[in-house]
Amino acid sequence: MESLHVPKVLSFLSFSNLTHTHLSFPPTTYLSSPSFWKERCKDSSLKIVRSGIGVHVDSNYGSVSTDAVKDEKGLILDTERDDSGSVIGFNLILESVSGGSKINEPCQDVSTDRMEEIENINGKEKEKARSKHNIVFVTAEAAPYSKTGGLGDVCGSLPIALASRGHRVMVVSPRYLHGSPGDNIFANVSDLQCRIKVPCFGDAQEVCFYHEYRKGVDWVFVDHPSYHRPGNPYGNGHGAFGDNQFRFTLLSHAACEAPLVLPLGGYTYGEKCLFLANDWHAGLVPILLAAKYRLHGVYKEARSVLLIHNLAHQGVEPAASYENFGLPSEWYGALEWVFPTWARTHALDTGLAVNVLKGAIVTADRILTVSQGYAWEITTVEGGYGLHELLSSRKPVLNGITNGIDIFDWDPSLDKHIASPYTADDLSGKMQCKIALQKELGLPIRPDCPLIGFIGRLDYQKGIDLIRWAIPELMQNDVQFVMLGSGDLLYEDWMRSAESTYRDKFRGWVGFNVPISHRITAGCDILLMPSRFEPCGLNQLYAMRYGTVPIVHGTGGLRDTVQTFNPYVQGGTGEGTGWLFSPLSKESMIAALRTAIMTYRDHKSSWEGIMKRGMTRDSTWEAAAKKYEQVFDWVFVDPPYIR
Repeated sequence: MESLHVPKVLSFLSFSNLTHTHLSFPPTTYLSSPSFWKERCKDSSLKIVRSGIGVHVDSNYGSVSTDAVKDEKGLILDTERDDSGSVIGFNLILESVSGGSKINEPCQDVSTDRMEEIENINGKEKEKARSKHNIVFVTAEAAPYSKTGGLGDVCGSLPIALASRGHRVMVVSPRYLHGSPGDNIFANVSDLQCRIKVPCFGDAQEVCFYHEYRKGVDWVFVDHPSYHRPGNPYGNGHGAFGDNQFRFTLLSHAACEAPLVLPLGGYTYGEKCLFLANDWHAGLVPILLAAKYRLHGVYKEARSVLLIHNLAHQGVEPAASYENFGLPSEWYGALEWVFPTWARTHALDTGLAVNVLKGAIVTADRILTVSQGYAWEITTVEGGYGLHELLSSRKPVLNGITNGIDIFDWDPSLDKHIASPYTADDLSGKMQCKIALQKELGLPIRPDCPLIGFIGRLDYQKGIDLIRWAIPELMQNDVQFVMLGSGDLLYEDWMRSAESTYRDKFRGWVGFNVPISHRITAGCDILLMPSRFEPCGLNQLYAMRYGTVPIVHGTGGLRDTVQTFNPYVQGGTGEGTGWLFSPLSKESMIAALRTAIMTYRDHKSSWEGIMKRGMTRDSTWEAAAKKYEQVFDWVFVDPPYIR
């Protein structure tokens, strides 16, 4: 298949010499196969127009009639060819006004300003990666544009960290519009005027792209009417949206086309990309690369990494829906999923289904999870949700990297939401934050009383049932307890009831409020996280950053990030940043809490040491980005997945 690549399209000596420039890049040729469609972008030629006088080159997908086209103003569009003579790009050459000779010296790339911006994010030059990549994140949510949990945090922060290290980074996510003031988050997003049609759900579905360049990252938003509705990215008060398979199939198809058709910053990302597909919503990306593109010579040098944030959600649909994905029929086996007999609805139910995440695990070049502990847990019967055997077979390419946190949003020395700033060297402000929180919640102002906090969803995964069972016994101690969250109505009602029962000791805030979450994190002495499973967890990282001691169940990322306090090492100065408890039971949780309370009351110097070790722990995205780069280097060592 012939294709026109534009790896370094249009190197200008000066943009100021062009009073009007229109760039339109031809994408890779569509195949005659029914799975490919003839239309990508409405504009499919490359034009350079200046002062009303145009130079037009009809690329014809690799066929150009002349090697140089000159306009009367002295601009020459020169073709660039590889060793075989194939056209691989174009360059503008300025002809000298006086002598008429061409100036063929290397010109400054149009991306220079963008790279300088990347290098100087946060006012200082960043350490650069050893090798640079064109990275494409594909995700259902990315903060601050959309967020329901950790996935949005990761895809809103990690791309910025990677861009600051010299990579070219694009994030592809839906453009959610809810008909509310929150839609203003897209105020600075511009329409790229590129419409493409993707083959899925029995038709050619048209989507368009919006774009914002922010903090060194190309934020690309796929637009379609199915993304315009009240609710969150996945559902509303009535449950999950019934067309989520359609909505995220569109996202995956559009994300595979974006590097080929969008001239961001003057040139496309091209075919040698590294796709990071996040969870099942983007799980079709590695499958499409293997089943649609690579088989026909496109994305031969691209690689895919599947990033699993929560294996419990897999994108399982009835087997008959396979034809909706726009995949060749012979690839059904990659997604085939059979429910065990006990999980079937009736005697005639065959249990046949398709599982998007399973297909992604099969076809991805490497697999990552958001902590080392979770990478191991998903290979076990208890944590694998039916995929443990498949994941175990891919252990050689399975790794875990603990998430970072935004150290600028979560900085107790600068936090505008808290009553008083403080640092690891001066902790006096933390007590002021505690007093202010007690006053705000209507609790007795008691600086010496241990204040325990919980922030999170009120559901079974987070261990709310353990807290509910433990509260009557825990309230017999001289402590105060505050909870912030929403979810299961049973637990919301219980929080309200507990508040009326323990008026001087317990407060429950139903809902979620960002400023309040910061004030609870800063004002509490202890943060409790009894999660049944936690792929990574962020609240324990926020807590340590604020000198709030975490007490967590020893699972997943919680076990990776919290070290149990040991007072008998380091010459008696101790080590550790909190307490892990296991097994997951009310008794072991209460025992850990009582040990922490005793340490808080009777061993002030030890408690201060725990606080300071947590506050100085390196939880930055910069540290995580370095580990991601190691995986990026590995993924390009092996050949890509080809069936």
